Amino acid sequence: MGLLIRWVALAFSMWIATLVVPGITVAGGVTTYLWVALLFGLINSVFGSIIKVLTFPVSIVTFGLFLLVVNAAMLSLTARWSEKLEVNGFWSALFASLIISVITTIFKSSKKLVQH
Repeated sequence: MGLLIRWVALAFSMWIATLVVPGITVAGGVTTYLWVALLFGLINSVFGSIIKVLTFPVSIVTFGLFLLVVNAAMLSLTARWSEKLEVNGFWSALFASLIISVITTIFKSSKKLVQH
């Protein structure tokens, strides 16, 4: 059940990012957002994990801010592999990844609060 909630939270955060950040668009409705979120989650878990391990020293030096760059790269990679997601430029990807990270972190922390 937790995986399903995280998946929906990711799709919701992508929807918010498309509303707020110019240059990020998803062509379609709810099912398209769920598909793009699934693809982003898979890409981020496979490639993102490897890149995060390789760039760990840079992440330490930048106090974790470089992880936003990694997430932006994973979002851009998702856009290359999906015809439904369009990302126009690095800054759009960076701001969208910031929004996605903040919203998914809020969902994770609220879930922990509900459990206690």
